Amino acid sequence: MSNNMKTNDFDCVVIGAGHAGVEAAHAAAKIGAKTALVTINENKIAAMSCNPAIGGLAKGQIVREVDALGGLMGLATDATGIQFRMLNRSKGAAVQSPRAQADKYKYQQYMISALEQTPNLTIVEQMATDIIVENGRVVGVKGKDGWKCDAKTVIVATGTFLRGLMHIGPESFEGGRRGEPASNELSDCLERLGLTVKRLKTGTPARLEAGTIDYEKLEVQQGDKEPVPFSFMNDRLDRPQIPCWITWTNEKIHKVILDNLDRAPLYTGQIKSTGPRYCPSIETKILRFADKTRHQVFLEPEEQEQKVIYCNGISTSLPKDVQDEMIKNLPGCGKARIVHYGYAIEYDYCPPVQLKNNLETKKIAGLFLAGQINGTSGYEEAAGQGIIAGINAVRFLQDAEPIVLGREQAYIGVMIDDLLIKGIGVEGAGIPDEPYRMFTSRAEFRLSLRSDNADRRLTEIGKSVGLVDSERWKKFEKKNNDIERLKEYLKTNSGDGISFWEQLRRPGNPISQALYEDTYVKNSGFSKDVVEAAIIDAKYEGYLTKQQRLAMGLQTLDKKHIPAELDYRGITHLRPEAKEKLSRFQPQTLGQASRIAGITPADITVILVHLKKYYDK
Repeated sequence: MSNNMKTNDFDCVVIGAGHAGVEAAHAAAKIGAKTALVTINENKIAAMSCNPAIGGLAKGQIVREVDALGGLMGLATDATGIQFRMLNRSKGAAVQSPRAQADKYKYQQYMISALEQTPNLTIVEQMATDIIVENGRVVGVKGKDGWKCDAKTVIVATGTFLRGLMHIGPESFEGGRRGEPASNELSDCLERLGLTVKRLKTGTPARLEAGTIDYEKLEVQQGDKEPVPFSFMNDRLDRPQIPCWITWTNEKIHKVILDNLDRAPLYTGQIKSTGPRYCPSIETKILRFADKTRHQVFLEPEEQEQKVIYCNGISTSLPKDVQDEMIKNLPGCGKARIVHYGYAIEYDYCPPVQLKNNLETKKIAGLFLAGQINGTSGYEEAAGQGIIAGINAVRFLQDAEPIVLGREQAYIGVMIDDLLIKGIGVEGAGIPDEPYRMFTSRAEFRLSLRSDNADRRLTEIGKSVGLVDSERWKKFEKKNNDIERLKEYLKTNSGDGISFWEQLRRPGNPISQALYEDTYVKNSGFSKDVVEAAIIDAKYEGYLTKQQRLAMGLQTLDKKHIPAELDYRGITHLRPEAKEKLSRFQPQTLGQASRIAGITPADITVILVHLKKYYDK
C-alpha cells in the first residue's frame, strides 16, 4: 500500500486506476476528500493498453478541458510526449485538435508520481470484489482475502476488466488486458445491486520489434516543428520528437484475411458483442469497404527508446499464424518480429441511461460510474468522465449542487449528455450498442468548444470546486487580462479608417499575420496564445453571438427540473411513444427530454403544462 495516511475509512473509494480512475481519485483527493485508489496492480496505473497516444479529433479538446479543470492528463502528456501534432491545422480553429504520441512507460511513471504526491490519497493494491450498500446507499468496499474498507462514496472505473474475455483466433482466456486478471466478482455485485449489465468488445493490433522493420520502405511522418502543449500551464515544449511511419495493407493481405474468416472470432460466433464502429478491426474494414484495395497503417513507437512499434490501423483477433502472414506482407515489415499479438476483448459495461447527470447511479446513492463501464471508448473520454465523477463524489459528500457541464460549455458535457439521453446505440437505426467515441460533429456549439479556449470555459469552474490551485489561477488571470487588453487595442486602433478588430473579422484579411509584428503587440509581451485567442474571437464574433442565443434557449430548458417520481404514463395527452421513451430514459430536465430521439416540441409542451399542474398541487 502506497499512501499518505493509513486508514480503512474513506470519503471516496475509486475502483480501477486507468485513465478514468486516475483523474477521479486525483480530483476527489485534491479537493479534500480522504480517497483510496484501488487497483489490481500498482505498476499498471494509467497503463496505455491500446494506442500509446493522447488526443486526436475532438479527443484533444477533452484533454484540454480536463487540464482546464485542474486534471492530470494534459500535464502528463506534455511531460512524456515523443511526438506532437495539431490536427486539422489547415482548417478552422473549431475543428483543430492536438494529438501526441507518448512514451507509455514514462506516462505511467508520471501519473504514479503525481498520485503519490497528492494529499489525502491512498493507493491500495487489491482486487475489489464487492460494494457494500445499506438502505440504498454506499457504505463500503470489500476485496479478496478479507480486505475491507468503509466508504461514503464509490467510483467504479474498471475499464475492460469486468468479466474480461480475450480472443486470439479460436483461443479464449479470461483477462482484463494482456497479462492481467479479469474482475468477475464485481460484475456479479453490480447485478445484485440492481444495475443492468451488458457486453461490449474492443481490440488491439500486433506490436513489432522496432529493430526488425525496414524503415527505408516506409513514409516518414514527423511531428510539428513548433509543438503545441496540451496543458495551459506550459507555454512551450522542449522535448525531443521522434517520427512515426506510414505503410499500407494490400490485396495480398486482404486475401489472407478473407481466406481465414472461418477462423476469425468476430465471424464464427465466438465473439457475440459489438465493437467500435469508428475503430474497426482489419477484418471488418476489408469486408465493410470491399472496394478498397489498401488501408493506411501508422507505425508508432511506444517509447522514447523506440524498442516496440504499435501497428495503428490493423486491430485484429485473427489467429497468430494469420497475423504472422499479415505482417510479413506489410510493406517494410517483411522481416519484422511480432512482440505481442493483437487480440479482441469482451467486457461488461453498464448502459449509462442508469446514471444521473452527475454520473451517480439512479438506484444507489453515492455510487458513481466513469469510463468504459459507461460504454465509452478512449483514454480521453474516460479521463473526462473521471474528473467529473471525482468532483461530484465530493459535491455529494458536501451536500452541494453537482457540477453538470452543459452541451454549450464543454465536449465533456456533450459526451455525458449523449450517454444519459441516447445511450450508446443509434436510436431507431437498428444499430446495436457500440463503444461511444467523441467527434466534433456531436457538438452543436463546436465553434465555442475549441481546444484553444478550454481554460476560458472551465478554469473558473475548477477553481470554484477547489481543484484549480493558485499557480494555475494566477496564470489564467494573466492570460485573460492580456486578451482583454489586446482586444481593446484592436477595437480602438485602425488602419485605412477601419479598426483592426473589424479587419480581423473579414475573411482572408492579411492583418492576422501582420499582428504578430505590430509594435504594440511586441512591446506588450503578449504570448502567442493571447494573440491567437484575440484573432479567433474576432473572426468568430458574429457566429458566436448566434450560438450564444441558441445556448440561452438550451439553458432555459435545462433549468426546468423534472421530478424523479413523475409518472409519464399518467400524462393524458402525451403520445404512447413519448411515454415509453421518457419512462425508459428518465430525463432529469426538460432540456434532456427534448434531446431524446423521437421526442417532439409538442411532447415538451404537454409535459410543461402537466408540470405546472403538478407543482400547483
